[in-house]
Amino acid sequence: MTPKTRPRVDAPPRPVHYLGRYGGADTAAAATAPGGPPSRALLDDGEAISNVVVAAVLGVLALLIEPARPWLLLALGVALLIGVPYMIVMPLWRYRVHRWEVTDEAVYTRTGWLWQEWRIAPMSRIQTVDTARGPLEQAFRLSSVTVTTASAAGPLKIKGLDHEVAADLAQKLTEVTQANRGDAT
Repeated sequence: MTPKTRPRVDAPPRPVHYLGRYGGADTAAAATAPGGPPSRALLDDGEAISNVVVAAVLGVLALLIEPARPWLLLALGVALLIGVPYMIVMPLWRYRVHRWEVTDEAVYTRTGWLWQEWRIAPMSRIQTVDTARGPLEQAFRLSSVTVTTASAAGPLKIKGLDHEVAADLAQKLTEVTQANRGDAT
């Protein structure tokens, strides 16, 4: 047996195992990518729904209130000018940046836009593992996994996972944390 070495915080460790397929890449190909496989992170349900709701409300109001129509159409144009590129760029950027991996020692996540955050949660510190599916995630058969720890920084969130992968991940994390007799504090 080889002695266990501690992963460096500034460099992602080589994963022990991955679960499932991500964005068309199989696990062997994903294992060679720095930082682990990407999650298929789409827009958050709230972001997409709020963009659609704002555009719909402005459009309906422009049809109903004739004196304010030019201003409402201007506001609708600005909302579409900002919202549509955002809804196109955001998923591509998240797919490029966001990563996660699970080893026998910890859960690692990388998120962020301009300032990227690399978070590590040791298995002994995990308290709960939750899965959630919003309306858009259900439509695309995706789920989010939330790993709650005793950290003041809050839980680790892995968004945009295939529903089966998220269920397998939650099950695996539950088994590993139950086997690990840490105090989770």
